[in-house]
Amino acid sequence: MRPRTSAAVIGRSHSKLTVTAWARSTGTRTQVAETRMALVNTLAAGEPRSIAQLTGGTKITRQAITKRLRVLEGAGSVPGARNGRLFEFDPAPLTEMQAYLGRVAEQWDQVLARLKSLVEG
Repeated sequence: MRPRTSAAVIGRSHSKLTVTAWARSTGTRTQVAETRMALVNTLAAGEPRSIAQLTGGTKITRQAITKRLRVLEGAGSVPGARNGRLFEFDPAPLTEMQAYLGRVAEQWDQVLARLKSLVEG
């Protein structure tokens, strides 16, 4: 029996929303996120690795690893060396994002402090 989804309820049984709701109900999104994190952790541990090395000892297919590497490569976190197809982790984009999020957090802290002083005034 298929899980009931909001898309099926409104009559769009083959929509992206149905697939998304199904993925949530089966924990597929969690598995994908865990796969991505395991991949980043492996690459961040040190030396560049090939796709074969990244899939070794796992149930993950080369196609799945390649798909995730493309996403990370697009974000600049895993530049691929094309001459040997070795991949390594570059933390620079994450460092930039962390700095940006720190600035945004500081702005929110200031706004919330002003709001608190106005409310408690």
